[in-house]
Amino acid sequence: MSERMSEFTSTFHDELVGCAGDILCIDGKAMRGTVLENGRTPDIVSAYSLEGGFTLATDMCEEKSNEITSVPKLLDKVDVSGCIVTADAMSFQKAIIDKIREKGGDFLIELKANQRTLRYGVEDNVELAEPVDVYSEGPFLEHGRIETRVCRIFRGNDLITDRKKWNGNLTVVEIRTATERKSDGQKSSERRFYVSSFHGSARRLSTIARMHWAIESMHWDLDRNLRQDFIRRNSARSARNLDTI
Repeated sequence: MSERMSEFTSTFHDELVGCAGDILCIDGKAMRGTVLENGRTPDIVSAYSLEGGFTLATDMCEEKSNEITSVPKLLDKVDVSGCIVTADAMSFQKAIIDKIREKGGDFLIELKANQRTLRYGVEDNVELAEPVDVYSEGPFLEHGRIETRVCRIFRGNDLITDRKKWNGNLTVVEIRTATERKSDGQKSSERRFYVSSFHGSARRLSTIARMHWAIESMHWDLDRNLRQDFIRRNSARSARNLDTI
């Protein structure tokens, strides 16, 4: 059934993807209502078109680490030419980045300690580098918090030492967020790094990074409104069917 539903939705792909400038968000979600024979809870990895508001393809993996192999499968199912692919740090893998670029797409992927050498090298080098563009926004009230964001972008040539491995001229994005909880005044700050093959302005790259939360919102909707995690299944096949529907 899941295969037939996927074939049905694929008939719309030519109309829904391939539009220059579309943002395709990739992320995984645990299916907590499913426990397989091996005792594991599988993840469903989805590719979501921001412009179409539509999940283009999914792939199920039985272990979290298998997201790394699921993402290339998703990229084979959709047309990313002219699009910008966003993903979390799990997808910061050479094979995934190469696949996106081979298919004519750009990417914006978060950089964390799973790429330890690159992440710490960027952290060290960014302190000495001059940003090519800066964009600030806020303060503004959102979800009971007062936030201010500052996005700085840098030439990858200045920050990335192993440029050959990561396939060419890239942009490094730093986003700093300062938050104050309105209810009690508690303050916090966060610093995130991204690497991108898209050479846009700081404002544009900051917006793209925020747009990745659309797929997180979709996952929340699956749980809150469709109650996906409360439906019990014990086979991979039934889990795929429910996810496809």
